[in-house]
Amino acid sequence: MDLEHARLDRAAGYRTLDLLQDEATRQATLPGLDATVPGFADWLVTALFGGTYQRPGLSLRDRQLLNLAALAALGGVDPQLTGHVRTCLRIGMTRQEITETFVHLAPYIGVPKTLAGLRVATAALQDATEPQDEGEAP
Repeated sequence: MDLEHARLDRAAGYRTLDLLQDEATRQATLPGLDATVPGFADWLVTALFGGTYQRPGLSLRDRQLLNLAALAALGGVDPQLTGHVRTCLRIGMTRQEITETFVHLAPYIGVPKTLAGLRVATAALQDATEPQDEGEAP
């Protein structure tokens, strides 16, 4: 069987992480992981941000929309959903695009999970430090 080699680029992973996540989000996740399970945070950054995120075919915006949908559908992952809402703002998505994503999800994931996701998103948007008017990119 001929398989294409997976691209895992550790340096690109950390550059992508720096682009996507703010310092507060990184500090809330990575040091705690490394203290509990040494090496896991590095593997996660390398495999996810240095692998999956480096694949062609989807823009960062598309990937973030998928992340919002998947995390809202899972439920119970408030810290991760909060971080991805912040990331959406960092890459230029508007508050309206973020909240409308949850409205679109309602018939697919159910109203309770949509409301829970919106609660997390609303709190993350209120805490955002970037000033932004409704419907305008930062």
